[in-house]
Amino acid sequence: MEQNPQPKWEAKVSAKLTRASPDQVWAIYTDFFNFHKWFPTLATCYGIHGTNGELGCVRFCSGFSISSGGGSEKWSKERLIAIDHTNRTLSYEIVESNIGFYSYVSTVKIVHGDRDHKDGCVIEWSFTVDPVEGWRLDEMKKLYEEGLQGLAKRIEDAS
Repeated sequence: MEQNPQPKWEAKVSAKLTRASPDQVWAIYTDFFNFHKWFPTLATCYGIHGTNGELGCVRFCSGFSISSGGGSEKWSKERLIAIDHTNRTLSYEIVESNIGFYSYVSTVKIVHGDRDHKDGCVIEWSFTVDPVEGWRLDEMKKLYEEGLQGLAKRIEDAS
């Protein structure tokens, strides 16, 4: 029986938005097939299976900077595997890619920015993935942090 000698990598990054409401940000994330409009390093994103924002739908994404290899354009096919509109949480998995990610699951949660629910929101983005050849977890986490901060700035600029 073969066992994976390394534990999965897990990390979480977050970004606070002061002008955008949780509902505004949630609408961006649930528009699952059009995420490229907001995420700065994502060149292309479109649906290839199912209905946009519904459980089981699959999107094709390409042009992002997070990858373990060089050369050709990087792409992934991502399936929406959980969605909770009440708690503004969704999870997706990579089902196929050329970026070197295996057993990848990502979860996004949009929470109120303060106790009184008056001041903006926080985007929490976590991921679990098998160790990626040629990378260190801290390098990957830094790229996620940069991407999320770029997304937050785009959303704030539009609010």
